[in-house]
Amino acid sequence: TNGFLAGVVLVVCKTDPNQGARGTSILIVETEGCEGFRVGRVLDKMGMKSQDTSELFFTDVKVPAENLLGGKEGQGFYQLMGDLPYERLIIGVSAVACMEGAYAATLDYVRERKAFGQTVADFQNTKFKLAEVATQITVGRAFIDHCVNLLVAGKLDTATASMAKLWGAETQGKVLDELLQLHGGYGFMNEYMVTRMYADARVQRIYGGTSEIMKEVISRAL
Repeated sequence: TNGFLAGVVLVVCKTDPNQGARGTSILIVETEGCEGFRVGRVLDKMGMKSQDTSELFFTDVKVPAENLLGGKEGQGFYQLMGDLPYERLIIGVSAVACMEGAYAATLDYVRERKAFGQTVADFQNTKFKLAEVATQITVGRAFIDHCVNLLVAGKLDTATASMAKLWGAETQGKVLDELLQLHGGYGFMNEYMVTRMYADARVQRIYGGTSEIMKEVISRAL
């Protein structure tokens, strides 16, 4: 992520292949003037167009010993795992924010767009769909705010953070689908924000741990 322009790259690597996860470390690689470092293709994604995702190549790259994150080898896996609840909550927060933004944009659209002599907002189906979406967003924000409070208090556990990501990502996909549908044919055009948000939302169920992995993590805590 952001590899094409990155001046600093965190590389998760094996410093002791015989130790499994305990042999993993994170190295800080400063890319400017770094011999052996090369940026490859900028990958063509279905969404997240403003954020590049690139191939990175490291050929016999050497970095100073002080570029070892944390100053001690073998801590990489634990460093990664330690931030997972925070990362997953961020995805949950962004999911709710996206739904709120798409909902506001859709409200504006259906109140202006006319069909069969009335605005799209006047149709009963539109009212019911928006009522359902508004309820999902309101309930979701309450849970996400609760998780944020737990994080600030240092009490956010892995299972609860996984619930935030699972619920947020899955609900975001469903809500964006409903809101896009209310745009009719315009919902298929990239000039509309809700269309781009729909494409961006798909990866939420993949990165930071797939929805299937979230269910596995949650089930272990039951």
